[in-house]
Amino acid sequence: MTEKTSVIDFNSHIPYYLQLMELLRNRMVQKIWKPGDQIPGEQDLCKEFGISRTVVRQALGELELNSMIVRRKGRGTFVAEPKISENLVQKLTGFYQDMVEHGLKPITRVLVQVVEPADPKIAGYLEIEPGAQLIRIERLRFIDDDPIQLVTSYIPLVLAPSLLEVDLTNRSLYEFLEKEFKLFIARGRRFIEAVAANEKEARLLNVERGAPLMMLNSISFLEDGRPIEYYHALHRGDRTRFEVELMRTRDAGTVHEPDASKIDQLPPAWLSFSPIR
Repeated sequence: MTEKTSVIDFNSHIPYYLQLMELLRNRMVQKIWKPGDQIPGEQDLCKEFGISRTVVRQALGELELNSMIVRRKGRGTFVAEPKISENLVQKLTGFYQDMVEHGLKPITRVLVQVVEPADPKIAGYLEIEPGAQLIRIERLRFIDDDPIQLVTSYIPLVLAPSLLEVDLTNRSLYEFLEKEFKLFIARGRRFIEAVAANEKEARLLNVERGAPLMMLNSISFLEDGRPIEYYHALHRGDRTRFEVELMRTRDAGTVHEPDASKIDQLPPAWLSFSPIR
């Protein structure tokens, strides 16, 4: 058991469970308990801090809600791996650039990079004829050797024919398109929903089958309004969170909601929600 380094102040007006939360959180921040480490059980924490099991359970429940610990049935409670914050919902950056801006070093394993005919669904997204040639690129993205994202991109071959030969292991797709073909992505439409990992996705992302994933589908547009890319991305739910900045406008005391008839003109930070059928 970790050596006792702090105590509950029983004379404080701060609730005991909040004090315990902070004490346990500090052990994680100070790396006394590292990601993956098992922490003491409820009975051990009661004995160490001189508090009731009710207090311990409330503190652990709050830490779990804050994704700082994970409870595994029959095994115990463990320090959670830190989540990676992504701005892909509100910013027109790719995963590679977004991670670099966060000070992280992404690694990419290219699984598929081929030319194939567009099926009707993808053709509709890209506003091209079904059967037109596309470049399909399937990539597995890593942070600190952990697989985080599985993404498949579809780009019309006619717009970037040499893309088929480019090594994207350590290169941003968007940076290549802009630098080599002057194709600047000006806006996008993105949809996010929660899904469960199938067998292939679970194997590649190193999670259990049925584990929660966040699915992000996107259509990216050039400055002239042409669609250039459709992508389908799956992010590990236990390691990823999306950050969105929301804004309200006020005019003479009235808060205005966006005009549904102009939804395509909204900035990328706007999220629309609709029932999944």
